[in-house]
Amino acid sequence: MALRAAEIRNMTNGEILQAIDDAKEEMFNLRFQWESGQLEDYTRIRVLKREYARYLTVLRERELAAELVQEEEADDE
Repeated sequence: MALRAAEIRNMTNGEILQAIDDAKEEMFNLRFQWESGQLEDYTRIRVLKREYARYLTVLRERELAAELVQEEEADDE
């Protein structure tokens, strides 16, 4: 089941990083199954790639928001 961006935004950074690691591991296993001809659900790779991209997008949004807050604090001083 793919997570929506809103659900990912409710996760902590630690949870997102753990999900990224899990997605990388699953992607490796799926690619290995693909090459050995044992993969049954080819659509899972596409879903997993999109989910992985969503995790990275949410992390980047948080980085940019933190930078913006720091810039605003620096401007106030």
